[in-house]
Parts: sequence; structure tokens; C-alpha cells
Amino acid sequence: MILVADSGSTKTDWMGYSPNEQISFNTQGINPYFLNAHDIFKLFSKKKEIAAYASKVKEVYFFGAGCSSPDKVEIISNGISSFFTNAYVAVEHDLMGSALATCGGKPGLTCILGTGSNISYFDGKDLHHGIHGLGYVLGDEGAGTWFGRKLITSYLYNRMPAELSFEFAEDFNIDKETVITNVYQKPAPNTYLASVSQFMASHRDHPFIINILREGFQEFVDTNIKDYSNYKELDTHFVGSIAFFYQDILKEICLENQVKIGQVLQKPIEGIYNFILKKEGITV
Repeated sequence: MILVADSGSTKTDWMGYSPNEQISFNTQGINPYFLNAHDIFKLFSKKKEIAAYASKVKEVYFFGAGCSSPDKVEIISNGISSFFTNAYVAVEHDLMGSALATCGGKPGLTCILGTGSNISYFDGKDLHHGIHGLGYVLGDEGAGTWFGRKLITSYLYNRMPAELSFEFAEDFNIDKETVITNVYQKPAPNTYLASVSQFMASHRDHPFIINILREGFQEFVDTNIKDYSNYKELDTHFVGSIAFFYQDILKEICLENQVKIGQVLQKPIEGIYNFILKKEGITV
């Protein structure tokens, strides 16, 4: 069996192929900045539907957030190999997965707007990493963590409109101590911040929320896309839940900034899966 995975910090989408069946399932996000190899092994061990395939899997292609350096790639590879003991394991950055799913072998900018944000240039064959993707403390412009942080600070500083502030308090029961504990003391603070950003979905027509969305997407364009001098000539593709669900506002900002928007996908897993199978000479 061949397994293909696309992992953000919040969730990992998996698809698998064998001559007799095709499968799909989800696990929590597998990010080497927050999990070690043993954590990954335990995560798999607790999923009965995965355990059934442990010895059957011969190849694993993993595309994940945080897999941008040899030591982080090794964490993921060791964790997967310790569970799928008969498998060849290949680990790549999630931006490469996004490029394979969106660019179609043509040059373009591939962007992620999900829990976190990032961007790279794909020349049609190779991915060229830039200086971006600084994470939830220093970066993540236009991503779930950025919007969650913006909502929390607006609420705590009493800058959120009263009608929204009341509902925000009802939904999240947030105070200063709770925020500090979740952001500075508990594991996966980026996932916590991104979960708060879900508040925007049920209030997306409120002017305050629209302004936050526009501000976040504009900051992503200014900080990330405009760093590429030829951005106006390239197709710019997006993947991730934030890009997908708020693509109307994202497209407005791109149009205003002369960004040629290409594909906008919520999940790139199917495109990556099809690419891998085609590369393996498999037709489904």
C-alpha cells in the first residue's frame, strides 16, 4: 500500500492506495516543532484504522508544515518509520505538496493560508524557499493564528464592538489568564490561536470582521507576495481553510494589488495523491 499525507499544524489528511482498495482518514496535525518521533508513533498506535495497515504499507509520502530543515524532516521520518516498519518514507515541506496540487508543472507562487501561512516560488520543477514562514509569534500573516491573535487582543483591549464582544465571551470564555496559559504554557499554542479564528465564520458579514480579514490578507500580500519582484507576472495559488472559506475577500485584496490569483483549494491532498500515483505509474 502507498500512503500520501498532507499535514498542517491542526490536521493531517491521508489517502492510501493498494490494488484492492483505496482509503482516506485524518489524524491530528503532525508538526516536528510540536511533536517528536515518539509522539508520532503514539499518535498512530492509538488509531485502530491505521494499525490495521501498519505492516501493509510499503511507501509513505508525507508533506508537512515545519518540514523545512534536515533535523525536522528526520523527526517525521523516524516517527513514521517506527510505526510503518516495512515502508520507504519520503518527507517534504507542505509547500511542495501545495505546488504539486496547484501549479500543474508551471511556474507560480504557492501560498498556504491555514493555521499558519507561508509562500514559496515553484519554477515548474523545484521549490525555492524564501525568508517567510516565521510562525505564529513572528509571522503567519493572514492565517488562523494571526486572526485568532487579532480577535483576542481586540476583545481584551475592549476594541471589539459590544455586540461581537458579548458573543465572543459566550463562545470562548476568554480572560487574560486563560490566554496566557494557552499561549505561553500549554502545547500547540498556534492551534489554540487558530481555533479562536473560527469565530469569524459566523460573523463574516460584520464590518469589524470584514476589516480584520482585509487587514490580514493585505499584510500577507505586502509581507509575502510582494517580496517577489515578478509577482505580477506569476499565477499565485492558495491552499488552506482560511484562503478557501474567505476567498471572496482574498480575491478582492489580490485584485487591488495586481496579484494574479490561480487555484484556491481547501485541501491539496487529492491533487498530491493523484500526482504521486501518476509518478508511480498507477492509473485509478
